[in-house]
Amino acid sequence: MKLDVALKEWAIVCDFLAQGRCALLLRKGGIHEAGGPGRFVLNHDRFLMFPAWEHERLDWIKPEWLPPGIDLAVDEPEKSEPTQITFNCYAEAARIWQVPSREAFDQLDDLHPWARPQIDMRFNYKPERPLYLLALRAYRMSPAVVVPNLDVFAGCVSWVPLGDSGALDASASSPAMAEDEFHSVLSRVERAFAS
Repeated sequence: MKLDVALKEWAIVCDFLAQGRCALLLRKGGIHEAGGPGRFVLNHDRFLMFPAWEHERLDWIKPEWLPPGIDLAVDEPEKSEPTQITFNCYAEAARIWQVPSREAFDQLDDLHPWARPQIDMRFNYKPERPLYLLALRAYRMSPAVVVPNLDVFAGCVSWVPLGDSGALDASASSPAMAEDEFHSVLSRVERAFAS
């Protein structure tokens, strides 16, 4: 299976997906979206996960989710883009919901890595724009695929066409999260958002 488009997400969250630690992403959309600023559209149902460092804040990740040995007083995300991008997983979009309220989302606290300041920012930034929750079935790629980081990949966008890098082979991959655990996540979201 070849994939030629990627969804940008904080690098650490891409790692969580590849490790099977989470299956959810929050989206309001980037600045330069096809549907207009902040209007996230699920343009693809299968895509690579593009690890991004722009806007990444390790202090907005719950401490218990951080890798051992991270010291927030010392360790900071990359300040500049790396010369190469490592793709270690791809995902299939299983569901997308518009988040009905903060109260509904807070029922899912144990299912995601984001600390309260990140959640506050997502809800408070341009509150007239909808906030979306995506359930992603992630697949760990083995081996990971490394490509040069091209200038065309830069910017505050959700979707990154790989263009000159060509389609990447993701056929040697395995589910990051057990199927029953993934379906449990979907059920939890459905219940929380139905009330």
